[in-house]
Amino acid sequence: MPVTKADATWKGSLKEGQGTMSLASGAYTGPFSFVSRFEKGAGSETGTNPEELLAAAHAGCFSMALSGRLSGAGHVPESITTTAAITMERVDGAMTVSKSHLVSKVRVVGMNEATFQEHVQAAAATCPVSRALAGVAITVEATLT
Repeated sequence: MPVTKADATWKGSLKEGQGTMSLASGAYTGPFSFVSRFEKGAGSETGTNPEELLAAAHAGCFSMALSGRLSGAGHVPESITTTAAITMERVDGAMTVSKSHLVSKVRVVGMNEATFQEHVQAAAATCPVSRALAGVAITVEATLT
């Protein structure tokens, strides 16, 4: 199985320092800072943050897992669009990723709602990123469009 890598470099103190994250594939390199992580939030003009990248990973992983499940059941989806919202909060005195909420809109023909929701729940529980986030509350809302 493949090993996936990414790099991060941080220079300076926690609050005044700054860093850069990059994917080994070269698909992304960008800055991050205390401000982009804790003050202005994801996507601010000062860069990204680890939780934003985790949200992207979870949304992508879930979408692929759901596609695999639906396709395996004979219902190849036309499209799956998923947003993941990662919540970070203080738990027992430490900043902790505590929740990931997935919202997905799926265009697939010929599937009833109950069967669709079974596939949604199974994909949310078994995608590799969900499994890596075993200590995180994962919720999902999925609608057929």
